Amino acid sequence: MPKTISPTRIRDLNQAPKQPEGEYVLYWMIAARRSRWNFALQHAIHLAAELNVGLLVFEPLRCDYPFACDRFHRFILEGMRDNVNFFNSSGVTYYPWVETSPGEGRGLLQALADKACAVITDDMPTTFITQMLAKAASKLNISLHAIDGNGLLPLQLVDKEYPTAYVFRRFLHKALPAFIDDQPQVTPLKNCSLPQISVDREIQNTWPLADLDALLGHCGLKSLPIDHQVEPTTQIGGSRQAEQQLDKFLDHDFDQYSERRNIPDADCTSRLSAYLHFGHISAHQIFSQLATREKWSSRRLNLRPSGKRHGWWGMSETAEDFLDELVTWRELGFGFSSQRNDFSEYNSLPAWARESLQHHSHDERPYYYDYDQFQRAETHDPLWNAAQRQLLREGRIHGYLRMLWGKKILEWSPTPQQAMEIMIELNDRYALDGRDPNSYSGIGWCLGRFDRAWGPERPIFGKIRYMTSKNTARKVAVKDYLKRYAAEPQSDLFSDH
Repeated sequence: MPKTISPTRIRDLNQAPKQPEGEYVLYWMIAARRSRWNFALQHAIHLAAELNVGLLVFEPLRCDYPFACDRFHRFILEGMRDNVNFFNSSGVTYYPWVETSPGEGRGLLQALADKACAVITDDMPTTFITQMLAKAASKLNISLHAIDGNGLLPLQLVDKEYPTAYVFRRFLHKALPAFIDDQPQVTPLKNCSLPQISVDREIQNTWPLADLDALLGHCGLKSLPIDHQVEPTTQIGGSRQAEQQLDKFLDHDFDQYSERRNIPDADCTSRLSAYLHFGHISAHQIFSQLATREKWSSRRLNLRPSGKRHGWWGMSETAEDFLDELVTWRELGFGFSSQRNDFSEYNSLPAWARESLQHHSHDERPYYYDYDQFQRAETHDPLWNAAQRQLLREGRIHGYLRMLWGKKILEWSPTPQQAMEIMIELNDRYALDGRDPNSYSGIGWCLGRFDRAWGPERPIFGKIRYMTSKNTARKVAVKDYLKRYAAEPQSDLFSDH
């Protein structure tokens, strides 16, 4: 039988009882879209084995989620294809379903839950998922548990907002050792035999299983009521590709990560953020493979909560640089989002930042651009335009330039409030890792969140940390990057237009 999971990862959403007479445990897979390293799947299997019933894994894809488009749909569908291949050979019933018109799925979760002993689902502190879970909890009359597999530290232990990464590290250094070895099982279905079950024929007739081959085929997405202007990228979704990318990063780019991660020409980053966002890979798996590579065990932890970026883990400097991104910054964002419903709104910025930005809100801007001009990469700045074109084409921006991208939107927008709205709109519409607590952290950081006041005080920025394209190009190599993301057809990258 699979191991039990920590109670701190379980959130009871409706305090309703289990129904032992049900036919199966229903795992409603909505965020951790993977078959391995998955606390929610592990919990569902454990409960099914305990009750001696089958397991039904239900993975739906709605057409009305925020910014639904070909780019995101295809990435998710590629993950669903991986899940079909796994679950069909596992003895567990997998039910992939894709909505073809808004509201078409109304009643499906209830119909599946009516035959279940309990419903297990994924927890994730984003507005869309939080609202969806609250709605389900108000309607289902059987036990509904949301499982937190977002990070190494359970979100229930985050007791307040943390203003900076330094302060959050001190908290992590105290709280994380108790959970550092609390890993989900790699393959929780291994050596686990559950009774076979099938989906009710009437349910399947009303809500047919998704034809993933057709949807992923030529023009397959065109029949769906989603945004077809945002096209898929060359990055392939799914757990198989995620694990291959992790292996590639650790084998080829990791040793140069500290030295070259901020150099756009080198592009020496992990490229795992989209897979983390869509749940195709777990932070625990990434951490475990890195720890294995470092020949590390938790005995090497420095148990003194220093708050410093290096020296606590007892790994190499490169590994600790990477873990600062994967654990500190990522979980800082998730913790903040779990504490505040307005995490993506201007009023969630720290008071000192809002006060400083308000004081300079009427400062003359050197340039003014509206949303459409930003979207089309039609600014005077070649480096900013290149970053925006990368977002449009690839669904990502090189990490270092993502900071510059946000700072310049602040500088060229009529107000800081409009700047934040534009950043969020562009990021959520085009970025494969958008609509995520971690991406809202990055946008908020451009406006002072998780940072401190800086001097000297400047026009427009006030006390917000300042960046320029000129200084960026002087610090890091961008020549190849500018060529790579030049306009099509290629124009003079250094013209003043």
